[in-house]
Amino acid sequence: MGEPLVARMQGFGETIFAEMSALAVSTESINLGQGFPDTDGPQAMLDVAVDAIRSGLNQYPPGPGLPELREAVAAQRLDRYGLSYDPAAEVFVTVGATEGIASAVLALAGPGDEVVVFEPYYDSYAAVIALAGARRRAVTLRPVDGRFTFDPDELRAAVGPATRAILVNSPHNPSGTVFTRAELEVIADVCREHDLVAVTDEVYEYLTFDDAEHVPLATLDGMRERTVSVSSAGKTFSATGWKTGWVTAPAPYVRAVQTVKQFLTFTASAPYQRAAAYALGGETQWVEELRKGLQGKRDRLIAGLEAAGFVTYRPQGTYFVQADIRPLGFTDGMELARALPAKAGVVAVPTQVFYDDAEAGAHFVRFAFCKRDEVIDEAVERLARLR
Repeated sequence: MGEPLVARMQGFGETIFAEMSALAVSTESINLGQGFPDTDGPQAMLDVAVDAIRSGLNQYPPGPGLPELREAVAAQRLDRYGLSYDPAAEVFVTVGATEGIASAVLALAGPGDEVVVFEPYYDSYAAVIALAGARRRAVTLRPVDGRFTFDPDELRAAVGPATRAILVNSPHNPSGTVFTRAELEVIADVCREHDLVAVTDEVYEYLTFDDAEHVPLATLDGMRERTVSVSSAGKTFSATGWKTGWVTAPAPYVRAVQTVKQFLTFTASAPYQRAAAYALGGETQWVEELRKGLQGKRDRLIAGLEAAGFVTYRPQGTYFVQADIRPLGFTDGMELARALPAKAGVVAVPTQVFYDDAEAGAHFVRFAFCKRDEVIDEAVERLARLR
């Protein structure tokens, strides 16, 4: 019997996160590769989840999600962005943002369709586009004046007769860019001109730094009716293991997403839904303190990386710093990432795995700063061995 894996998935092996996290464990290295915090979210939110379990909220919740979470999401979108969604028909709960994005792509694109993505892209995007039988068209983000951005002409050139959707991640993982309103207007123009649907990954919506502002694409003229917005509790409330996300979109798009999602996992964890509903309304100050703390951690890590010889790009959001390895005499990020545990006892992620054009990202590695200060300080001390 030959290879059992279907051909469209044979290019996807173990994720880079699994590989590098396993390497961190086996070498007892500090893991600055995978983006998860090493502290918990707000205590009151955790208590709501525990109370929900103890009170018997342990069976299937409604397929679209608990009404209280859908109502909390609708209230958050209205209060924060002025976007009005009907919680009964235009909000839908998923098993994390990853499933929300997957369900949207599987629902909206199929064989013969093309989906535009910005590279470097989160690795699940490529996989789910392949699962849908569609083709991806990548638009490269390149450093300009200290931040990663795209060439509007390259975006326009990537769109053709087969283009069905554009997948937009802002704040952007792994580059740390927060798209400006002007950049989003370019994307919106393309969507309106070519009648495209936009799927937006907004999981880092609260985690922006300095003067960067997250502007949802759906707030731009003519975009609410053609945007499927995805977010989650994981990054906002430091509960990545809860896998509690949501989709907001016009009712026809929500029905399309639900049609797919119901046959993937049917529904999501009820206790975590209740806790996320509480947190969206009751823990905004905690999130603001998290944001401020992350900005300080970012600066702490950047100072250490630059002292070790890296050139860094100061992220406007997310958990991650992109570092150029060439000043240290390296040109292959994958090679350095696999050698870094032995050289310095630290794990990073090679950015080239998030590109179609691997050469464009070969000289970058990604470090996560969503860790305790003492962990960052120890990692920086170890990285000094590279000098």
